[in-house]
Amino acid sequence: MAAAARPGTGAEELALLEKLLGLPKGNKYGVQGERKVPVLQTNNGPGLTGLMTIAAHLVKQAKKDQLLGSTAEEKAVVQQWLEYRVTRVDGGSSKEDVRIILKDLNIHLEDKVYLAGNIFTLADILMYYGLHHVMVDLTVQEKEKYLNVSRWFNHIQHYPGVRQHLSNVIFIKNRLYTNGH
Repeated sequence: MAAAARPGTGAEELALLEKLLGLPKGNKYGVQGERKVPVLQTNNGPGLTGLMTIAAHLVKQAKKDQLLGSTAEEKAVVQQWLEYRVTRVDGGSSKEDVRIILKDLNIHLEDKVYLAGNIFTLADILMYYGLHHVMVDLTVQEKEKYLNVSRWFNHIQHYPGVRQHLSNVIFIKNRLYTNGH
């Protein structure tokens, strides 16, 4: 899959996040190194490097700190999922990696609305952007297999301002078949 076709490129995701947060355009993003780590050029001082660092900076700039979690525990959980996003989701490329990621998330989301429990956070936004290209390619059967991920993903893509120009991933609401009569 071409890198440009997916929002999984850090610079594009940061532009989406910037718009979602209602920040004025004008930040200059670049990428560095083989792994195309996003870089934010700042007017004063050195640039910021790394998806999580820049994303957290944008959230603070927009004065929407609640997206980073309110309590110490929520903040830690948000941080944990942001790290998971960068190390596992961005690092995982094989079918097997993707299967493990979806399985992990499916178990985690079993009793939760959002990754950090009952609050919508930066972890949900960036995990959504990171998984968009994966979810687009799943079959109906695969989406049913990862029902909790599908429910969460569908919820996030309909969250105001998140999806933007990304394609809407269709989830079948009712089963077309029943399990034997």
